[in-house]
Amino acid sequence: MTDPGGLGRHDSWEGVRAVVAGFGVSGFAAADNLTHLGASVVALDENPAGKEEQAELLGILGADIRLGEGATATLPENVDLVVTSPGWRPTAPLLAQASDRGVPVWGEVELAWRLRDPDRPAPWLAVTGTNGKTTTVQMLDRILRAAGLRSTAAGNVGLPLVEAVMDPEPYDVLAVELSSFQLHYTHSMSAESAAVLNVAEDHLDWYSSLDDYAADKGRIYEQVQRACVYNVADPETERLVREADVVEGARAIGFTLGTPAVGMVGVVDDILADRAFVEDRATSAAELCTIGDLASPAPHFVANALAAAALARAHGISQAAVRDGLRAFRPDGHRIETVAVLGDVTWIDDSKATNPHAAQSSLQGYDPVVWVAGGLAKGARFDDLVAAVRSRLRGVVLLGRDRAVIAEALSRHAPDVPVIVADDGETGSDRGGNPMESVVDAAAGLARPGDTVLLAPGCASMDMFTDYGARGDAFAAAVRRLEDDRA
Repeated sequence: MTDPGGLGRHDSWEGVRAVVAGFGVSGFAAADNLTHLGASVVALDENPAGKEEQAELLGILGADIRLGEGATATLPENVDLVVTSPGWRPTAPLLAQASDRGVPVWGEVELAWRLRDPDRPAPWLAVTGTNGKTTTVQMLDRILRAAGLRSTAAGNVGLPLVEAVMDPEPYDVLAVELSSFQLHYTHSMSAESAAVLNVAEDHLDWYSSLDDYAADKGRIYEQVQRACVYNVADPETERLVREADVVEGARAIGFTLGTPAVGMVGVVDDILADRAFVEDRATSAAELCTIGDLASPAPHFVANALAAAALARAHGISQAAVRDGLRAFRPDGHRIETVAVLGDVTWIDDSKATNPHAAQSSLQGYDPVVWVAGGLAKGARFDDLVAAVRSRLRGVVLLGRDRAVIAEALSRHAPDVPVIVADDGETGSDRGGNPMESVVDAAAGLARPGDTVLLAPGCASMDMFTDYGARGDAFAAAVRRLEDDRA
């Protein structure tokens, strides 16, 4: 066997036999770059849909691409390295066979870290958490660009990390989003600074326990060089910092929606304030921006801005660039996006809220609210969420496969809140037309002037829709139809 452990971007990978498990976006990036480096690559994926063109391209370059049912059942012989796509469980047959044979398993993130340019390695500012990762990383990228740096959002959003580190024109810095799945297969990363935004129940269909899930999140802090950013409101994130083995001199920096203590960033009279990266932080604070500068005053959005600002300030970014970047940032679609205001009722699409923690954060920004929820719960529970927001709820409309899970939590903790449960005939994916129309009609019947109707499902979307974006689009289309009907 050839040991790939000491190889980098300037080494010849000739003789390395690599298997890439999964041929999606990150799998293609890994296979492509390993092939260019001289490795002998076999890429495997059970699903050939939409991958034929990339497979043909890499086949011309010498890679062996095997797509279709059964392609990932057996690990090829004489393999030196497996690079797995995120989301593959360690118990998957291919990875279990690699473990049994003593073959190292890396994620694309691990591969990217090893392929950084040793002459000009762009520092990584890394973000994870159950919710808010993408928004925070995109905010951070806008701040870094406002400072005049060549930056990009990479990892779980934006560019695959391998593509980012192998760019012929090196980046000055990378804003890196990392999921727990990616971190599970990451071993040697040493981010300049890193943040865990929050830890709540999610992906319990993948992990055996919440502790295992949190442990993977905490891997982002390992060997951090400058700042470990944590959420003061979430003690689990601070615990992960305390348990991390960091580079000597790295600081713990908290972010809070309250008044910041020394060594934190927080909010003072609607001003985002820095008491961590100013010289006289014991007696003063630096103004970063106001809540009014942000695209939304929702608490979780402000928290994301504080985390992004802390990472940027740890990198040496000025107050002015933080302000300018946050002022310029607008979230992607389906994240607390106003669809319409009809009859003094505001309709909000937060389809990206795909777990209870995200839904709770969203709901806490509105009062009173008609909540639209349901889908695939992924093993999560809703009791804590309902108990926390019941006083805000005007009513609830439920849809999707696991709607009964939410209905049961509502009956236990908010029995007086009106609940409309859409049946299979109304919301099933085989129904003609838009399955959200009956949901929107029901929500309109519950809402009163001054209310918000909020799509914050707390669940994944794949029981009824291709993804959360399609779910949000269907919701918005149904709201527009309602608007046309009232015109």
